[in-house]
Amino acid sequence: MNGTVVGIADGDTITVVMPNLEEVKVRLANIDAPERGQPWGNRSKQVLSGMVSGREVGVRQTDVDRWGRIVGHVSVGTQDVNREMVAQGAAWAFRRYLTDPSLIEVEAVAKRDRLGLWAMPEAETVPPWEWRQGVREPSAPGPAPVRQQALPSAVPAGAAALSCGPKTRCSQMASCAEAEFYLRQCRLTTIDGNRDGEPCEQLCGTASR
Repeated sequence: MNGTVVGIADGDTITVVMPNLEEVKVRLANIDAPERGQPWGNRSKQVLSGMVSGREVGVRQTDVDRWGRIVGHVSVGTQDVNREMVAQGAAWAFRRYLTDPSLIEVEAVAKRDRLGLWAMPEAETVPPWEWRQGVREPSAPGPAPVRQQALPSAVPAGAAALSCGPKTRCSQMASCAEAEFYLRQCRLTTIDGNRDGEPCEQLCGTASR
């Protein structure tokens, strides 16, 4: 199916208007881009925007994710956008859902040549799936301790002072940063009512996107 890109959420999610004027969110298959707040997160979004924003794209659907987004391969003419994001060092090959193993080699070349995010210090190149996880389970046997936030170094500013608590609604959040923390680190999906990956749209100023 074809449509025109009218929105870029981040480096791996776009909004496409179809010929019938329906807007659909598309999650690029096989890749995972840095989250907003991660090092290189904004740059990754800019790279994707430069390739597809306002342009007609082809979308080859492979799945639908748990948020109702289409998962698929995006192309502009003959350009494979998903592959190009990895080739430019703007995204990782998403190991957990990878159906194209050749992207591992594409990523390795980008890393070798220090392209995009790979030019950053190694401590800042935290895979998004690890950055989102936040909580590390104890590896040693025995009674499980109280779970604590073991945040990687590449977390949003001020996140180290936050912790998962009893808050469940956007009205309880003191800031957009706290809302982001609760969604990404505490997995509080109830504050992402429309399942677009953006918490508390009114608080974070993304309601009109």
